[in-house]
Amino acid sequence: MFRRQIGIILAVVSLASSPAAGQTPQAGSPPSTPPPEQDHSAHNMGDMQMGGAGWHFMQDGAFNTGVNHQGGPRGGTEPVGTNWYMGMWRRQMDTRRLTLAAMFSGEPLTTGKDGYREIFQVGEVLDGEPLVDRQHPHDLFMQLSASWKTSIGERGALTLSAAPAGAPALGPVAFMHRPSAAAILAAPLAHHVFDSTHISYGVATVAATIGPVTLEGSAFNGREPDDERWDFDFGRMDSVSGRIWLRATPTWTLQASAGRLVEPESLEEGNAKRRTISAAWWKPAATGFGAATIGYGNNVGHGLTRHAVFGESGRQRGRTTVSGRVEAVQLETNALLGVEDHEHPRADWVGALTIGLQHDLFRLPQTWGGVGANLTLHASPDILAESHGKRPMSFQVYFQIRPPTSAMGRMWNNVMGL
Repeated sequence: MFRRQIGIILAVVSLASSPAAGQTPQAGSPPSTPPPEQDHSAHNMGDMQMGGAGWHFMQDGAFNTGVNHQGGPRGGTEPVGTNWYMGMWRRQMDTRRLTLAAMFSGEPLTTGKDGYREIFQVGEVLDGEPLVDRQHPHDLFMQLSASWKTSIGERGALTLSAAPAGAPALGPVAFMHRPSAAAILAAPLAHHVFDSTHISYGVATVAATIGPVTLEGSAFNGREPDDERWDFDFGRMDSVSGRIWLRATPTWTLQASAGRLVEPESLEEGNAKRRTISAAWWKPAATGFGAATIGYGNNVGHGLTRHAVFGESGRQRGRTTVSGRVEAVQLETNALLGVEDHEHPRADWVGALTIGLQHDLFRLPQTWGGVGANLTLHASPDILAESHGKRPMSFQVYFQIRPPTSAMGRMWNNVMGL
């Protein structure tokens, strides 16, 4: 199992790290591959200023293989293989910029249709039943998007984005792009409150920037993908959302968003409303960074109002990264207990504290590799104590390889179109 996963990962990274066909370095431009010991991970996607005219390519990704142990009566131990890869092409033309992005995941192959174990997790379906105590795999096509940005005066800009697969203007930066969670392997328990729409099949977004403020509006297909992870799940773009970003200081960014999702759940009829607010702190350094994110969100729909809060902190120094995450989430208790009672839905609070440590072992021209470990402590309500345990403990130990960063750095804080 591990040998097959590592073989797949090495093949993908080798292909992804190769220069694009027909792409040649321009005189005076930075090398496409940084020296092995040079760390460009401290750049922020939101701050990137592309140098010079012509096409510029960036990439990022994470390919993990290891052991996942989930505690409590519902837990177990299994091999795990999570992964994603993103490539972005940008062409700067005076005051205009074209951005093409593609993001993929091999998790339909490396984790299977039922994903990986994660106790208390609730979200999406498998074979017509709710998928619980497992995190679903990402779809093969996570993002395919195009954006056109035009400057207006010295402090303004207008951006138009369209994507057969992408993310609408709803929620904070998705968890795999948050530097505050750089050393944490699993998805947050609050994933389906904050950023479950980061893979939506059909998105159109308009954004206007005036100084430190960016306003966005999206029309999108708000229905969750089905459990066939290899294809596109297109639907009517009848869900809407709006989001505002405020760059309060060079290191602080604030976000507030709201959306109306039409028929998001395949097993329950009805629409849902989602609201989120978040604040992110980001301070790059010569060979690393410091980062923190806090957020609150709620989902209203299907007879329930569910709340969630989380806080993350990450710090990278040289080759070592440490991350912490604390979250409290109101989860769908009936789904976790396997009870079908649509007339009396129930949500109860579950807490989780995760500590992650990751260290790069090598940085070769075409591959960076390291090891990591995560430990999670859970706190469950009395109603779930028998089924899940009162204080179950989980951990993961993994090996990670990544494509090397370009001179522009890793794609931290990446948001579609911005």
